[in-house]
Amino acid sequence: MSVQPRPAAAIVLLRERPQGGIETFMVRRHVRSEFVPDVYVFPGGSVKPGDLEAETVLDLCIPPTGDYLGETTLGAGLRAAAIRELFEEAGVLLAVQDGQILAITSGQAAIFAKYRRRLQQNETTLAAIAQEEGLTLATDRLTYFAHWITPGAMPKRFDTFFFIAAAPEEQQAAHDQLETTAGTWIQPAEALAQYQQGTFPLVFATIHQLQALSEFTSIGAAEERLRHQSIPVIQPRAALRDGSIVIRLPGEPAYDEMEE
Repeated sequence: MSVQPRPAAAIVLLRERPQGGIETFMVRRHVRSEFVPDVYVFPGGSVKPGDLEAETVLDLCIPPTGDYLGETTLGAGLRAAAIRELFEEAGVLLAVQDGQILAITSGQAAIFAKYRRRLQQNETTLAAIAQEEGLTLATDRLTYFAHWITPGAMPKRFDTFFFIAAAPEEQQAAHDQLETTAGTWIQPAEALAQYQQGTFPLVFATIHQLQALSEFTSIGAAEERLRHQSIPVIQPRAALRDGSIVIRLPGEPAYDEMEE
């Protein structure tokens, strides 16, 4: 019997390069992580009760727009979870204060670093931080990008919604040094090239997402296309090949499939 996947969300943080093209911020998970250890991923994690509260009870979010929001409309906690995880793992808080995107000044850095540590230690919630600082979560700045479900044969499973978001110029991304051991801005094509060289470890879903990102030349082009297209749910299958586990996309020829 397969494990029920946990709702989760992640943000593909993007910025445009002066010489053209886009790059994304990725973090390397700790080697002792229970799930996909020692690989580069986009900041993300499971939906928590506080994320649901931020979206449904406290009216702390800006409603998103788009033709194909699907399950990412406010109420499921997915967008708030993505923003919280980005803040915890990359130090960027997508929020609006006094009508402007949040700018964390040098004088505020210590305050928000404390908020980040308290979130990581489950001593507070994103909703509480937003109320304390007079913030509205910029959930409208997240563009639905991808939806992947961990194969049924895996012992730990996630039903993960991915969003792209432009990095605010007023903040600097940095990995958390707790769950992650490195953070880097990198072009999607370069990440894939380094993966092929064996120097940039990735997992199956991230490889496919980087391939999709490499088609975009700007953040605006990516947002425009994604906001007007339906996002498919992708649930790969785990299979055995020569005694090793491989992941197969739906529709691909199967080897000896693992029992689910």
